[in-house]
Order: sequence, then structure tokens, then C-alpha cells
Amino acid sequence: MCEYCGCQSLAAIDELTREHDEVVRLISHLRTAHREGDAARAAHLARRVATVLGPHTRVEEHGLFPALAGDFPDQIAALEAEHRAVEAVLAEAAGGVTPADPSWPDRLMAAMAVLRDHILKEQDGVFPAALAALGPEEWEAVEAVRAAAGGALPKPAA
Repeated sequence: MCEYCGCQSLAAIDELTREHDEVVRLISHLRTAHREGDAARAAHLARRVATVLGPHTRVEEHGLFPALAGDFPDQIAALEAEHRAVEAVLAEAAGGVTPADPSWPDRLMAAMAVLRDHILKEQDGVFPAALAALGPEEWEAVEAVRAAAGGALPKPAA
């Protein structure tokens, strides 16, 4: 995705970006499953998206967003609301179930459209703003949250 501002030179942003890239890849597979009417595959993919987003969201909401909320309270509140909306739809497929609600696949795709736009907001707005606004202590706090939250993706090859 984005590489124009240099924010990916920071490990915290690089990891968040790698997670965004994985989510976007999974969304492309969700579109195929939806188009084919394969709700079971969509549920499986929704669980994979949720697995990636779990630690990702914790890093954002407990590390990155608090450091930016003073300057951008409305934007951060909107991003957190989008997190809750997406999580609610993904949670319906938790526990290995395929939701029985016939509206779920369409609601899932609507949530994935919100998520895709959300990712663009973060990559084009939040991450560059964080690069400009956060100091070393704030980045250390973000890294501490990441260390506690872990991650769903393997570490990149060195």
C-alpha cells in the first residue's frame, strides 16, 4: 500500500501496514466466496480477518490512537466506531460457525467495504500524522502495546 511518507520505516507502522495488506488480501477472497454463494468459506475467511485484526486493533486503540486523540478526537472516535461495527459482524462467525442469518453474507461484505475504506484512512491519514506528531516516548508506548498484544502474522524474513 502506502510508501510515500516514510512511515513504514518505523517497525510499529510497518507491522500495522503488513496486517492491513493481509486483511485486504483476505477481503479479495471474501468477495470471491460471496460471489460464489459460499457462506461457509466466507465465515472461515471472516475468522481469519478477525484473527489478524485482534492484535492490530489493540495496538491502534491502546498505543497509537491515544497518542493522537488530543489533536484528532473526532477522527479517532470515528475510527474506533468503525472498529466496533466491523468486529460485530465478524464476531457472528466466531467459534467456527457459519451464521444462519441469510443477511449475514451481505452484511459481511458491507462491513468489509467499511474496513477497506477504514484502512485507507489509516494509511493515508493516521500513519503519516503519527509519524509527524509522535515522539520517542509515544513510539515506545506503541511498541510496548505491540509486545503485549503480539501479532497474527509471521515476522518478515530479515
